[in-house]
Amino acid sequence: QVRLVESGGGLVQAGGSLRLSCVASGLTFRSYAMAWFRQTPGKEREFVSRISGSGGISGYSDSVKGRFTISRDNAKNTVSLQMDVLNHEDTADYYCAADRYYPHIFAGRDAYWGQGTQVTVSS
Repeated sequence: QVRLVESGGGLVQAGGSLRLSCVASGLTFRSYAMAWFRQTPGKEREFVSRISGSGGISGYSDSVKGRFTISRDNAKNTVSLQMDVLNHEDTADYYCAADRYYPHIFAGRDAYWGQGTQVTVSS
């Protein structure tokens, strides 16, 4: 019954911004750490950002730190990713993930994934 549904992707010019959202259902949202990953054809899944269940702790990959901001609204079962100063290397399919148990590796049977939303940045 767990569902994660991403939205907000699209086509944007380099230097522009997009805001991605992920709405979760079928789980006790505040008990799950949440994360964003991205993937392009022929490449491995890449970690982008994560946030703790309370929203008090967050982290980013070096490639997006300072440009992207992750946040969550536990009252709305939503995690968001504000993406600023986008460049063509940010082009990817972006996925939302949920993980209930520490150390939150977002892999295997303890993780849930959405279907993704496409982000294309023209160069």
